[in-house]
Amino acid sequence: MKRIGVLISGGGTNLQALIDKQGTVLKSGKIVCVCSNNSKAYGLERAKNAGIATKVIRKNADCGGDNDEFNRQICAYMKEMDVDVIVLAGFLAILGGDLLKEYANKIVNIHPSLIPSFCGDGFYGLKVHQAALDYGVKVTGATAHLVNEITDGGRILLQKAVYIEDGDTPEILQKRVMEQAEWIILPQAVELVCADMV
Repeated sequence: MKRIGVLISGGGTNLQALIDKQGTVLKSGKIVCVCSNNSKAYGLERAKNAGIATKVIRKNADCGGDNDEFNRQICAYMKEMDVDVIVLAGFLAILGGDLLKEYANKIVNIHPSLIPSFCGDGFYGLKVHQAALDYGVKVTGATAHLVNEITDGGRILLQKAVYIEDGDTPEILQKRVMEQAEWIILPQAVELVCADMV
């Protein structure tokens, strides 16, 4: 059974999807800790409610704004918790340095578009959905991928398409992509990594 650490920045809906799928879809791993770069993230409450250890590491307040130190502290916490696989579930910070080296091919991210569309630096949250609507695509979706030093550039594990509908706003589209794609493929992708199937 692999030990999973989840990194979050906000509400933690993808974290909740992982918690809910433990033992069914996610059989080869167990979430042992949740780390956030935002002390007010509701995802921390979700973790506490599920009996999962939590920690807050803020780049500015705890690491003096130093990105290398930020990555070192996250890496140290993952090591302290004996984490095998890391999942980025709405984590709004770019990883690098020791963390990427230590956990090469063991970090999974969920991105709210069909990569290579609407991805890379600056594409996160509602910005992704606004870009899809502005471009006029008829199909969007979500991508679960491995993390490397290129933003949204790691190997694709799973993708799921979602249709764009007339009258969609970025908020409406975000909710549909979460419900119809992200919450489904993220636990499946994490299971693939935990079961050494990638």
